[in-house]
Amino acid sequence: MGARRGLARRRRALGYSQERLAEAVSVDRVTVGRWERGETDPQPNLRLRLAGILQATAAELDDLLKREDESPTQAQVPAVSPDASGAHSEAGCLDDMMRREFLRLASITGALVALPADAPGQLPVRELPDVQAMTPQLWSVYGLARNKSSVYPLVREQLADLTALLGRSHRDAVHRELCGQAADLFQLAGEILFDGNRYTEAAQCYGLAASASREAANPDLWAASLTRHAFIGLYDRRFREAAPMLDAAGRLAQKGDPCLSTRHWIAAVQAQVHAGLGDLDACNRALDQAEEVRDLAEPCPGGWLRFDGSRLAEERGSCYVTLGRHDLAEEALADALGHQLSPRRRGSVLIDLAVIGARRQDVDRLVSYGTAALELAQRTSSGYVGKRLDGLRGHLAPFLADRRVADLNEHISSLTAA
Repeated sequence: MGARRGLARRRRALGYSQERLAEAVSVDRVTVGRWERGETDPQPNLRLRLAGILQATAAELDDLLKREDESPTQAQVPAVSPDASGAHSEAGCLDDMMRREFLRLASITGALVALPADAPGQLPVRELPDVQAMTPQLWSVYGLARNKSSVYPLVREQLADLTALLGRSHRDAVHRELCGQAADLFQLAGEILFDGNRYTEAAQCYGLAASASREAANPDLWAASLTRHAFIGLYDRRFREAAPMLDAAGRLAQKGDPCLSTRHWIAAVQAQVHAGLGDLDACNRALDQAEEVRDLAEPCPGGWLRFDGSRLAEERGSCYVTLGRHDLAEEALADALGHQLSPRRRGSVLIDLAVIGARRQDVDRLVSYGTAALELAQRTSSGYVGKRLDGLRGHLAPFLADRRVADLNEHISSLTAA
C-alpha cells in the first residue's frame, strides 16, 4: 500500500513534527505515522480539523490523502513556496478571489435570514444537529491555525450548506435555529477578516451577524456581534464611536443568559474604551465587573463566546499602558506572559511591553520585546500583530540612531509592506 508523501510534505512545510500535528488534531503520534504511511485513514470527525491545520480545503485534503499508487495531483505539493518568485502574488490573488466569493455568498445568506419562515416545514428538525456541530469545530480549527485565512475555504463550505438549508421551506423554530448558526458563522468570518486587516469587510460580517442574531432571538449572540463590531472602532482609536455600540451590547446582554460571560466580556472591552478616553476610575470599575466572570460556573461555551477571565491580566495591562500607568501595566503584563497565550495575544503583550520600554527610554527592553513580537508576526502571518507592530514604529523614532532600533524599524516596515 502506497505512502502519502504529499501529506508528510505539507506537514513539514507548515513546520509541524508528527508529534505536534498529533497534538493539534488530538490523536497520538502513531496515528499520524499510519496516516502518512497509508495504513489508515483519518476518521470523518477529524478531517475538518486536519484540513484547517494543514491549510487545505476539503478537496485538497482528499488529494493529500491519496497514496502514491494513486494518481498524483498538484495539491500534494505545498501550496506556497516562500522562496518562489511570484508565489506570494499568486496566493494573494487566490485569497482575494475566495474573499469576494465568500462575501457574495454572505450577502445571499443575509437576505435569506431576513425572510420570514414559511409554514409547511419541509426541512426536518433532525437535519439540524449536523449544522449545529460543525461551526464549533470551525472555531477550534481557527484557534489552532497559524494562518487564520486558511480557514476561509472551510467557512465558505459551511456557509454554502447553511444557505441551502435557509432556502428550503421550514417552520419558525427551525428558522430561528438556522439564523443563530448563521450569526455564529458570520462572527467567525469577521474574525478571520479582522486578523487580515480587512476591517470594512469584517464590519460587514459583524453587521450580518447582528441581524441574524436578532432573527434568532438570541440576545447574547446579538450582543457579541455588536461587541466585535465596536472593537473595530476601538482598534482604530475611535473610542467615542465605539462607546454607544458597547452600551447597546451591554443592555442586550442583561436580557441574556446570566450564566454566560457575555456581559463580563463587554465590560472588559468597555474598560479599553474608558482607558482610551483617559478615565482611570471608569476603567477600573469596568475591569472589576469583568473580573466577576470568575464567579460563574461555566462562563463560556466556546465558539463565538470565549471570554473566561483568562485574558484579564493582558487586558488590564493594555488599559494601563493606554493610560500611561506603566507601573501598573508592567505588573499585569508580566503576569500575562506567564500564561499560555495564543500567538496573537502574546504578540499584543510583547508590543505593550516594548511601548513601556520606549516610554522609559530603555532601549534594551524596547528592542528585546519588539524583536520578539516581530519574529512572532513573521512566523504566524498575523495581520493583527503586524498592524500593532506598525503602530510601534512611532515609538521607535527617537531611538533610530541606535543600530538595533533602526534594524527593527526596517524589518517592521518590510513586514507591513508585504
